[in-house]
Amino acid sequence: MDDAPQLVVMSGLPGVGKSTLAGALAQKIGALWLRIDSIEDALADSTLHIHPADDAGYLAACAVARDNLGGLRTVIADAVNPDDWCRTLWRDLAAETDARLTPIQVVCSDTDEHRRRVAARDRGPDWQGVLTRGAEPWPGAPVIDTAHHSVDAAVMKMEELLNA
Repeated sequence: MDDAPQLVVMSGLPGVGKSTLAGALAQKIGALWLRIDSIEDALADSTLHIHPADDAGYLAACAVARDNLGGLRTVIADAVNPDDWCRTLWRDLAAETDARLTPIQVVCSDTDEHRRRVAARDRGPDWQGVLTRGAEPWPGAPVIDTAHHSVDAAVMKMEELLNA
């Protein structure tokens, strides 16, 4: 499975730094970055005005990921991935495409910093919405705490996980 494509699934609450890390990793290793927020924004702006997107953003991202994993391209899926429904979707896709699945849980353990990041965002829930959103930890997934890792250090750690 050395030549197998890789599916990296970033998970965590809004504002913890998933997109910053996913974008930096994708640029560094030449992977496809699938940001579910961008897909959901496009669905809301479409003539169908799909909002909230519910499962549509995840299913669309999964279809694009499938096409790219079939071409042996590394894919980074960036979403909250709050529960087992989402995670099963990615696990099944990895199995279907013979891809190596690497889930990564992103957190920000500094509550003040996390709150500041959420307030600075131009989209997504406010701080109260983040607190009530909830996201179950992904059992067995390595955790990257953006309160204690720089972007460069976190990307290096993620690269180590992909090469393990």
